[in-house]
Amino acid sequence: MVEIEAEYQDRQDPVEMFMSLDSWPSSPVDDGDPSPSPAETCLVGFVIANVVGLRYYEGTISGREMVGVVRDDLNPHDGNAIKVLNMRSVQVGYIERSAAAVLSPLIDGHLITVEGIVPKPPGKGSRFKIPCQIHIFARAEEFARVKLAIGMGGLDLISENNASFTLSEAMAVKEKKSILVEKSVDEIFKLLDLKVSNKGVSEALEPPKDMIKSELFSHQKEGLGWLVSRENSCELPPFWEEKNGVYVNELTNYQTDSRPEPLRGGIFADDMGLGKTLTLLSLIAFDKWAHAVHSSGNIDDDDKEEEESIAFRGKMTKKGRGSRKTVSSGKKRKAEDLNANKTGKRPAFDKLSSLEPKTTLIVCPPSVFSAWITQLEEHTRKGIFKVYMYYGERTKDAKELQKHDIVLTTYSTLASEESWDKSPIKKIEWRRVILDEAHVIKNVNTLQSRVVTNLNAKRRWAVTGTPVQNNSFDLFSLVAFLKFEPLSMKTLWNSLIQRPLAQGEEKGISRLQVLMSAISLRRTKDKGLVGLPSKSIETYYVNLREEERKVYDQMEEEARNIVKVYISDETVVRNYSTVLSILVRLRQICTDLALCPADLRALFPASQIEDVKNNPTLLQKLLSVLQDGEDFDCPICISPPTDIIITCCAHIFCESCILKTLKRTKPCCPMCRHPLSESDLFKAPPESSQTTSTESSSSSLSSKVAALLKLLTASRDVNPSSKSVIFSQFRKMLLLLEEPLKEAGFKVIRLDGSMNAKRRAQVIKDFGVPAPEGPTILLASLKASNCGINLTAASTVYLLEPWWNPAVEEQAMDRVHRIGQKEDVKIVRLIARDTIEERILQLQENKRVLARKAFGRRGQKDQREISRDDLTALMNL
Repeated sequence: MVEIEAEYQDRQDPVEMFMSLDSWPSSPVDDGDPSPSPAETCLVGFVIANVVGLRYYEGTISGREMVGVVRDDLNPHDGNAIKVLNMRSVQVGYIERSAAAVLSPLIDGHLITVEGIVPKPPGKGSRFKIPCQIHIFARAEEFARVKLAIGMGGLDLISENNASFTLSEAMAVKEKKSILVEKSVDEIFKLLDLKVSNKGVSEALEPPKDMIKSELFSHQKEGLGWLVSRENSCELPPFWEEKNGVYVNELTNYQTDSRPEPLRGGIFADDMGLGKTLTLLSLIAFDKWAHAVHSSGNIDDDDKEEEESIAFRGKMTKKGRGSRKTVSSGKKRKAEDLNANKTGKRPAFDKLSSLEPKTTLIVCPPSVFSAWITQLEEHTRKGIFKVYMYYGERTKDAKELQKHDIVLTTYSTLASEESWDKSPIKKIEWRRVILDEAHVIKNVNTLQSRVVTNLNAKRRWAVTGTPVQNNSFDLFSLVAFLKFEPLSMKTLWNSLIQRPLAQGEEKGISRLQVLMSAISLRRTKDKGLVGLPSKSIETYYVNLREEERKVYDQMEEEARNIVKVYISDETVVRNYSTVLSILVRLRQICTDLALCPADLRALFPASQIEDVKNNPTLLQKLLSVLQDGEDFDCPICISPPTDIIITCCAHIFCESCILKTLKRTKPCCPMCRHPLSESDLFKAPPESSQTTSTESSSSSLSSKVAALLKLLTASRDVNPSSKSVIFSQFRKMLLLLEEPLKEAGFKVIRLDGSMNAKRRAQVIKDFGVPAPEGPTILLASLKASNCGINLTAASTVYLLEPWWNPAVEEQAMDRVHRIGQKEDVKIVRLIARDTIEERILQLQENKRVLARKAFGRRGQKDQREISRDDLTALMNL
């Protein structure tokens, strides 16, 4: 792929973004902890303060209504300003200055979070101000400090032991009351659950044969029916109802005379390998066909004249002669008969006027880019779609893009144009935006998450087989992208979903289920939808050799003592990289001692920062080990780091990110606030030294490699032509494996993150060549292969190490177990017995419970990504 032009690259500035995040402490003495999460906080009480300035803002409040309470620290007139938004994110006014002066320092110091509700409808004399209950949440250990600060500031805190506490209108209080009576779901949500369960499955639709040449499976036709019905829905969004001509939101009590706009789009979350891409292409085709038929019965003349294979435009254009197609079948059937809206008010599509947008924007990671091109070529008729690849060298003309049916681009390309006002992507109102692998935006604070959320579109689709990877907050970024009000407002998501869910309340779980049932579709392969061959997963336990066991036990014991100190001192966050290096080294020993050199094993975090700083050679070796894995992102740009730097305090960044940070603020580490200068930044040794180390250590096989060779040889004896994929998250491990596998007579090929898209595509193509001419083993980096590629040539998968997040492993497995697979698939996980690897398996199961909970039945308490409890369990404390 062609790299993005320099003029675009310069527009992305993640450092500026990072400086505005809550995770950036306001002073050197701050320990760097971000604002408390809903899982960690409890209700301290509430204060009553006026919302002022009502006449200057357009936002209105009906009364007994939740509102957003948001710090406005850039306000030029008042550094303590707190603005108030209604549930449509329209500003209503500001919290009066006297109250804001007390609350703002507590918010800025990450001691509290606040939520607001207006308890009474505004009266006739409420043109200038209106009372608001501001509910204050904090960690239990901060209650005394927070109460003291509020009392000294002159505010009257109404807490649980106050008789007026029962007057609170907040869900947090009401739900607390209801728990004392009966721990059951609100009647509202019982009714909503009943509505959802009675809806049934969408009517199956056939895509137009003149456009889509592939036959869809039954579940894909039903999926197409659901996508079309969602795009053309006339129903009220979830949690809205009409009462006497007024529309009321049942969550926030917001009222309006205007009918809320239907939510056109949603989360398409079918399991990986069930053919979501073909279903989406069928949606675009059906929409184009339906409107062509509705207007004239034929496709537009512009489309008839198209004579390219798929009319790809952009840097990688390949022209060819395609047939000129029309949709003759449109004359034979009416779209109204296919899927009329159940309300009977309109057909399954809107009239498309000449002014309506017709172009679909598809955003995907670079690894999936070529997969979309392949799918277009395989499944659509020649010349039927005009496709523009907005990547590399690209047009600056929005009108040029609007001539096409599909514009295909990447998240990084859009992020590079975030600060470019003349970006043609920003000028267009898209007919629909499709985010493929939408879990990429799970962190709502990242640049790429912000840029796709700001796109202007009639319809929005978040497409991912793993919508929940770490915790339920992953879903918030998707809801924010869909612009589903009011839950697209972070404070309301926290109040209504995140906090009750994290604290195990039935109501939060029920609301999440109602929301997901209404706006998402998820089918899994275990339902036998496509008749895929079976997939079995077995765990193969490996006993470490005496030498390995001795080193591992010694390392773990010392590491356990260090982590115990961090936990007791509550300094885990500040020592993130040190904790990470401990965990990585333990895991590397489980796989192969050669991954963790002897002199590095001797470097333990017991040494102080000054000791490490005086030994840059060891720092560089530590970095070479850490960057060999796939465990971390640069904390500034939230992306895999490039030109990696390690600081004297053992934190890791992209070189460009940390250099810009040092220039733009006081010269200290963004993670721990340790003073830094450019002389305190270290790079890893050159790549060549790693290769030399690999070659010299490849003669002695680790216990795990020996076990792997035994399994591969036994499999070859049964079927010499069978193919296997071996996944590892350590790039150096892939290199270590090549020589012993070749010596054992296997034909080996490698796929890792260092390869560009063209090279990866060639590797996958070569792997598809049948044995004995083609290779039988693919050595693959876990993250480089976890999405967007098809490895159905293999029937066996070996996972050399467990990954923190089971979703990443499952994505990698499903590159093999997907549509097109003809053989039963066997997954083998190699786990070192009595080590941290066994504990990681339990951590994975906790995350699986959460993922099932969002789309299935009610489950247990929410799990944070790696909590203090997780770390305690991992270190066997």
